[in-house]
Amino acid sequence: MEILTIFLRTVLIYFVVFLMLRIMGKREIGKLSLFDLVISIMIAEIAVFVIEDTKKPLMDGILPMGTLVLIQVLLAYITLKSRTIRVLFDGKPSVLIKKGMLNREEMKKHRYNLDDLMLQLRQNKIMNVADVEFAILEPSGKLSVFEKEKDGKETGPEVTKLKETIRYEGLPLPLIMDGKVQDDNLGKIGQTRFWLKNQLQEQGVRDFKEIFYCSIDHRGRMFLDRKR
Repeated sequence: MEILTIFLRTVLIYFVVFLMLRIMGKREIGKLSLFDLVISIMIAEIAVFVIEDTKKPLMDGILPMGTLVLIQVLLAYITLKSRTIRVLFDGKPSVLIKKGMLNREEMKKHRYNLDDLMLQLRQNKIMNVADVEFAILEPSGKLSVFEKEKDGKETGPEVTKLKETIRYEGLPLPLIMDGKVQDDNLGKIGQTRFWLKNQLQEQGVRDFKEIFYCSIDHRGRMFLDRKR
């Protein structure tokens, strides 16, 4: 009998949650802001609580879920009218790469490291930071990327073609990340720290710690972004 009760409560709560998510709108499916995520998690937790504890009246779960949906709908309406409230709850975009230059302060502010950046660039089918003009971290956590114009000209940090052409098969390799030399990647292109230091000195860099990010691509182009 208890199994049947759990089954029926599960079916009922499923349709209740489905209906509430439809009331919240399609926006919830396509983009979850921090506020939307909190609401969704709370609804899910309440639903599980009602299903597991068969001694609790269904209204003990349906009423809190309905209250959360009401809060979300009211705030969604308010944010349509007020940008200040919208920014307060949804946040605002952050520019991580501007005119080809990494914005270290914004990355630090959002605890967004270079590995996170490289991962999202790859998801945008971009393999080299040197090809990016702007990268904007949206409130939803998605990275919007705008590539540089393909006119042969480079802007922002130094992008240099090495006199000694380095060729290898694969993705661009980070050689320095946040001032730390990536020795494994140097080994992949058959070079040493001494070679790297000489290349940097030609660009006026005296110490590895002056570099926030440095990479090299399969064409031998070195990308430098200095700490500021």
